Amino acid sequence: MFNDVYKNKKVLVTGHTGFKGSWLTMWLLKLGAQVIGYSAYLPSNPCNFTACDLEKRITHIEGDTRDISFLNDVFLNHNPEIVFHLAAQPIVLESYKNPKITFDTNVGGAVNILECIRTTKSVEAAVIITSDKCYRNMEWTWGYREDDTLGGEDPYSSSKACVELVCYSYIKSFFSQNQNNTKIATARAGNVIGGGDWAESRIMPDCVRAWSQSKKVVVRNPHSTRPWQHLLEPLSGYLWLGACLLRDMELHGDAFNFGPDQKVNKTVKRLIDDFCIYWKDAKYEDQQIDHKQKENTLLKLNCDKALHLLNWHAVLSFEETVKLTAEWYKTYYSTKTDMYAFSLSQIEDYCQKALTQGLIWA
Repeated sequence: MFNDVYKNKKVLVTGHTGFKGSWLTMWLLKLGAQVIGYSAYLPSNPCNFTACDLEKRITHIEGDTRDISFLNDVFLNHNPEIVFHLAAQPIVLESYKNPKITFDTNVGGAVNILECIRTTKSVEAAVIITSDKCYRNMEWTWGYREDDTLGGEDPYSSSKACVELVCYSYIKSFFSQNQNNTKIATARAGNVIGGGDWAESRIMPDCVRAWSQSKKVVVRNPHSTRPWQHLLEPLSGYLWLGACLLRDMELHGDAFNFGPDQKVNKTVKRLIDDFCIYWKDAKYEDQQIDHKQKENTLLKLNCDKALHLLNWHAVLSFEETVKLTAEWYKTYYSTKTDMYAFSLSQIEDYCQKALTQGLIWA
């Protein structure tokens, strides 16, 4: 899988305690990587990192990406060969409350990561994860391509657009083929769901928190449309992009979208209605949001570039995505199951499905 490039590799994952970061960590462990995790805090209580008891399985480092001195020491002491940068302030509504922290963490943190990569000879490849919200949203009905205009009205979206510009500048200035052998690319994805997410102001965690206590969940913007995908979809893209960077200089400096088929573009209401099938007595109500804190009503990515250059495409249908997510939460709340083993079994099932579809990374 992934050309077996991660076996015995030292892989640094920033934001490894987060939702996507913790699942990426588990997948890397399954691939035989030596994972060094760097994160400032646990994102919620509970969280997937603790539910799957990951601290004892990796080199777990508590640190803030804004602290370049400590971050640089980590690079020097551990000599990572591959870097996945996911650490961020990831919530749109939180970015309205704390815009400076959002910009400092997302933009400043990315600068510090690139600085450490620039001065560390061990790093062979790095994937910097931004967001689908890095694009200037025109409310188009078609998907955004990697060369469309960057932007973002809210602080979070704007910060992710800034990270893309920072990466472009660093790659052109310091990581040309003649200056540095490290290969870097950015990855854009969003609206992922899956088991183990309890972050505030996200629709699935909001539902699970309420329903696990037999409460009604309040849903804002039920008619907003999103390209929902299970988090294993973009993670497979990140891992395959990292593997391809190691062998293909032509991908250096590129940006890639990772998203589902356009048929998976569904409303928030449809997502919740389908999720309710798996959760007895689930209830919700609609509520208007404060329009001073705008969230985009339509976001969709064009992933043709990933298809043609990486031979990557999404694997799961919308119904399979919801089912996989619901099964994880139902297992967590209703049984004494080892959630690390259960999560690995979901990764295995996903990989098997990818294999039957002929995906080269599988």
